[in-house]
Amino acid sequence: MELLSTTIKNNVLQSMIKLLQNNQHALLEANKKDVDAFNSEDQAMYDRLIINEKKIKGMVTAVEEVLQQEDPVNQIISSNTLNSGLKVVNKTAPFGTIMIIYESRPDVTVEATVLAFKANNKILLKGGKEALHSNKAIVALWHKALEAHNLSTDYIQLLQMNRQETQEFLKNPTESLDLIVPRGGEQLIKFVKEHANCAVLVSGRGNNFLYVDTEADWKKTIEVILNAKTDKISACNALDKILINENISDYKGKLQILNDILKQNKVKVLVDENTKKVLSEAPLVEDNAVWYQEFLEMKCCIGTVASITEAIIAINEYSGGHSATIMTNDDTKAKTFMEQVDCAVVYQNASTRFTDGGQIGVGAELAISTDKLHHRGPLGLKELVTNKYYVYGDGHVRV
Repeated sequence: MELLSTTIKNNVLQSMIKLLQNNQHALLEANKKDVDAFNSEDQAMYDRLIINEKKIKGMVTAVEEVLQQEDPVNQIISSNTLNSGLKVVNKTAPFGTIMIIYESRPDVTVEATVLAFKANNKILLKGGKEALHSNKAIVALWHKALEAHNLSTDYIQLLQMNRQETQEFLKNPTESLDLIVPRGGEQLIKFVKEHANCAVLVSGRGNNFLYVDTEADWKKTIEVILNAKTDKISACNALDKILINENISDYKGKLQILNDILKQNKVKVLVDENTKKVLSEAPLVEDNAVWYQEFLEMKCCIGTVASITEAIIAINEYSGGHSATIMTNDDTKAKTFMEQVDCAVVYQNASTRFTDGGQIGVGAELAISTDKLHHRGPLGLKELVTNKYYVYGDGHVRV
């Protein structure tokens, strides 16, 4: 797509802000059609589907934040004049065409689009059928914003395809694709990787861990666990697994307290064999595959470890590479944990729920990447560009 000036792009965003504010009722009505037609028992998906006034306000805020951010395109990364006289400048450049595949969340239709557009990318939106009316209403507003500034609606396209059609499109796209971002569960990611013929940036599963060290503040630990587990079960940054060091003071008593508090908050607790010696009534994790699972429900596993090393090994084996927390007042142990745990975001004494672009200072995000190329963690505006070298000579030839 043609490179647009920052002014033009920001004018489109300003128009979109007004359109979102002035069309709240239409968005709520469109979403009601989706909610009324929803017939799945997936509570997490249902929660993500709903649009309300708070959600619309969040959409507006996301566009406003991107509006205020610096244009990420044509920024100089490096500039050097070589001994040969060649001047070499490395600048940021758009990817081109980005396709995002996601389920349920209509707010992604706003956030993904505003980021892609300001980074001068074309975006193809493949939302789930459960959010079709909501997504169509939001994309219609985007098209109005583009047309108000004499721009093609091709910048933002909503794809309405079934699974078979999507598979064929990934294999043989009718237009050039430069990057695909599958934002969903393991099955979706596997499906895209299997069929895509371009770069795929994985927005991975959660399955986040929290390790309770011997030097943990117990009151803070309970508060962090409750927030991470119960604040929003449908989020990829929710907590699923808790590992407790068996050498913690009053190990048995604290295990019982934690179990009671989780049960009081309607969280189903599963345990490993060592933990079951204390929490004898809790169901045992009999299938090791459970430790790999992202729950997205009011359920968690509690395991017992003998050391921080054992905790690190377990997290690196089972987690989704998304987020992990250590609860400890020992900064040396925290440093070891944070350096050796292989996750996109690691924490000391904080909830995994902060793994969110807006919460850690990135702003609106396209996804949380668990890939190591080309970026890991929240994909904000600055991460939706690649680079290009500009080399200036004066009749130079290589000898």
